[in-house]
Amino acid sequence: MREKGLAGTGAAQGRDAMGLKLLFWELEKHLKSSSGASVVAIDNKIEQAMDLVKSHLMYAVREEVEVLKEQIKELIERNTQLEQENNLLKTLASPEQMAQFQAQVQTGGSPTGTGQPLVPAGTTQVLPSTQNSGMSA
Repeated sequence: MREKGLAGTGAAQGRDAMGLKLLFWELEKHLKSSSGASVVAIDNKIEQAMDLVKSHLMYAVREEVEVLKEQIKELIERNTQLEQENNLLKTLASPEQMAQFQAQVQTGGSPTGTGQPLVPAGTTQVLPSTQNSGMSA
């Protein structure tokens, strides 16, 4: 009798095991399908966020490019103005002044940093030879 009871119990356990396997299979199937949909939804949100970041970056870069273009334009205008001023000063300067300027450029001194005023064309300037010897920078 005991065999019969064990056999009946075995069949019930088999059915329970089969039912349990079926339940786990259904649960696994549900989890995979919902996580698959969840993964797709997350991927879509990530892609949308990346597109948003990209558009903001592109906008910021375009804005910065416009600012830089304007600065370049202003610098070109300023450079042109300074070149014209330089050419005018070169034409108005006497050969002595140009020689003095060239000497200062070669020694690394600045033409206006010496404290000596620029001498108008056609006049003579006497350079003091010992005046600057007592001064220190």
